[in-house]
Amino acid sequence: MAKKIITESSRTLMEYRLIPGYTAKECDNTNISLRTSFVFSENNEKKYWLNIPIISAAMQSVSGAKMGIELAKFGGAAVIYCSQAISTQAQIVRSIKNHKAGFVKPQIMKSNMTVEEMYKIRKESGHSTFPVVDENDKFVGLISKWDYDISLHANTLIQDRMIPKETIEVGINIKDLKRANQILLESHKSVLPILDNKGKIESMVFRKDINDQLDFPLEIHDEKKRLIAAAAINTHDFKIRVKALAKEEVDVIVIDSSDGHSQYQADTIEWINNNYPKIPVIGGNIITREGFRFLVEAGVKAVKVGMGGGSICITQEQKGTGRGLATSIIEVVKARDEYFKETGKYIPICADGGVTSTKDITIALALGADYVMMGRYFARMDESPTEKIVVNNRVMKPYWGEGSARAQNWKLRRYNQSKFVEGVEGLVEYAGHLRDNLEETLSKIKSSMCTCGAMNITEFHKKAVLEVVSALSIREGKPHDIYLSTENPEFNDLKNTE
Repeated sequence: MAKKIITESSRTLMEYRLIPGYTAKECDNTNISLRTSFVFSENNEKKYWLNIPIISAAMQSVSGAKMGIELAKFGGAAVIYCSQAISTQAQIVRSIKNHKAGFVKPQIMKSNMTVEEMYKIRKESGHSTFPVVDENDKFVGLISKWDYDISLHANTLIQDRMIPKETIEVGINIKDLKRANQILLESHKSVLPILDNKGKIESMVFRKDINDQLDFPLEIHDEKKRLIAAAAINTHDFKIRVKALAKEEVDVIVIDSSDGHSQYQADTIEWINNNYPKIPVIGGNIITREGFRFLVEAGVKAVKVGMGGGSICITQEQKGTGRGLATSIIEVVKARDEYFKETGKYIPICADGGVTSTKDITIALALGADYVMMGRYFARMDESPTEKIVVNNRVMKPYWGEGSARAQNWKLRRYNQSKFVEGVEGLVEYAGHLRDNLEETLSKIKSSMCTCGAMNITEFHKKAVLEVVSALSIREGKPHDIYLSTENPEFNDLKNTE
């Protein structure tokens, strides 16, 4: 007989509804904060907080460089998938970290280089403006694409075409972006070189980047004003992979596994904490109190909760293992709160798998999750790595699971199983740009929080009242007993004949 048999059914997010509470006048969308802890940090570092409670899944069809950059701009994070070569994953992290976000570490040109030499570097890097230094590495000028014509000046030295330092406004030891912006505005310049006390170049600030930051007030970045980058690893080649990711200064490591309650994961966590103690690790996935306690005692700084609930995941069907995500969150939140009372350490919980709509996000947060991880939601958007295709006059994008045959072709054996798959491949309807979708999603989340009288996610955890609903109640909450003009072709035909 089994060690234990639980006869009560586990619950999914779709089986719960929020019960409205008192809403004060000040509780409106403009005053709601969605800021939430990404990972536990001893020093409560700003870069380890998300400004929106959403991250994208570590999947080939979801989280590439473009998604990593755009989502960080909006206050979330994309977890760069590990089912690829180590070098290409490291390159994606490098792209995110090097994306302009305020103070930019520039590509430096020597004054005695030729324009042709510089032009080759420009084509490779994509940059168009470079600081120029002398033989002692001191700043002597700037050169941009407007200062030369490659057909005329290929063999000319950079020092003969550059704008000399004497005519350039510079900043000395400036760490405040607001101050840099003020100097740029006063000087009517588009770029500001930042020098140290010895006249050596430290960074560059571009007016365009400052304007971008004004457009993305929730952007999350590190102490060097670079976008936050998170990357997934497996429990097989992690020693080589983490080393490469650390070299690119990745901010957070996420262990990507369908079952996190294992010695493989504990060994991986221990090795990372011993060798790269400044990089926090997110462990998972788990669905029990015991799994949570196991991972936090192993040394993780956040935990992913969920098993078998994703739209392309078939773990439950193939192996018979899994649990409804709502029940999983409830159980693990109890363990998280107990651990917090014991140690004073608040370990964030990420709900992963089975989060398919804004309603699901809201319910997951209300149950106690700190943020959610989604795949399908992001796979539909322009920023995902796949190309759009047209099927039956509908624009679609490919979407497949990391346990699918397509992902397993990378021979990384993520699930340590080679004889069967745990994910499928399909299509999702194209949804447009991330910005357009995310703004609506965040507005809905805030509105739900207002209904419960919560001004932030911590209050939401304390004030939310939820109720299990019946199948008939779920049906009642959807459109019924009418003709939907957008879905019923017969109605459209009738309307067209009037």
